[in-house]
Amino acid sequence: MKIAVLTTDNREPYRQYDNPKPWFGTAPEALLQGFTHLPEAEVHVIGCTQRPMISSPEKLAPNIFFHSLHVPKIGWGRTLFQGCVRATKRKLREIKPDIVHGQGTERECALGAVFSGFPNVLTIHGNMAEIARMFRSPITSYQWIAARLENVALPRTAGVFCNSAYTESLVTPRTKKTWRVANPLRQEFLKQSSADVPRHSRCLLLNVGAITERKRQVELLEVAEKLKRQGLDFEIRFIGRAFFSAPYAIAFRDRLKPLEATGHARHIPEIGTAELIREMDAAHGLIHFPSEEAFGLVVAEALARDLKFFGVRLGGIPDIAEGIPGAELFDGDDWRELTDSLTAWIRQGHSRTTGAAKRMRELYHPLIIARRHLEIYREVLAKS
Repeated sequence: MKIAVLTTDNREPYRQYDNPKPWFGTAPEALLQGFTHLPEAEVHVIGCTQRPMISSPEKLAPNIFFHSLHVPKIGWGRTLFQGCVRATKRKLREIKPDIVHGQGTERECALGAVFSGFPNVLTIHGNMAEIARMFRSPITSYQWIAARLENVALPRTAGVFCNSAYTESLVTPRTKKTWRVANPLRQEFLKQSSADVPRHSRCLLLNVGAITERKRQVELLEVAEKLKRQGLDFEIRFIGRAFFSAPYAIAFRDRLKPLEATGHARHIPEIGTAELIREMDAAHGLIHFPSEEAFGLVVAEALARDLKFFGVRLGGIPDIAEGIPGAELFDGDDWRELTDSLTAWIRQGHSRTTGAAKRMRELYHPLIIARRHLEIYREVLAKS
């Protein structure tokens, strides 16, 4: 089977035009890892960039080809990605895939798939219409435009891969068919912990994600202040990129400073996969308390390293945490209950969980998810 996967080459949004290798979002990257074990799948990955790449590999694996398409700036957001759609369509006519899979409705990928002229499916990574509604995104803002384009794409595809019950509930009224398929975990998170990573003696908690209003790190700093006033010995490390020109990131930085001075909190800019895994293996728990979450891949990653989990009961998070020993979920604004549970856990020795990693391997291994993709592709092609 010949499959075209349309996804974001992150060298474009991060402006890394001199990087010789493409890199992708965590979920598409893990899916491609699964496809490498399925020789019956010939996969063609397509990514658009505003500048020509200095170099790009022709292959990412023996059965995975890569195509970098240069699309001038005029063909991006200001023209609703029409340049990207046309360039993708030309390349697909050369490849002649059996099916096209658009990864995400945030940018050009979904539009490229539904206007490709080939049988196509989409994966929802972020629920753009819901995010725009929740945050009352201004007209012509990025989120407002993405929400409208999502509504253009969903009715035009053969079906949508939904990574959680929450996502499925939002998507079902707007598309022909849905399948519940979780995001896969990258293989690195499923390997045994390295024995040379020392575990911190004091309680170390992680929060992983970009510093944004949706991830609510400022509110977590308020929780940290309450824990500190109780004399508890702990540190919360916030790992993720922050744009300190944004008001929320500025508020986070200002709130962080006094806790950073006493050693109770710290911000680490975005780090690589190996470094993140080492941070997880050295820590005791993860706090993830967003106001909206399609799936919550970082939760599955942390549980794959047997971290104790404190999270919010919304979006796709309950799907992941269900049946995991010691995982604690709270209502969306129940900061008091979260603080009380953290206090009790720290005082009782802040132990990690056991058995979660095995469960994550059973549910989210990239090979398992890739096989499910092939089953769905065959279903779609049979109906075509």
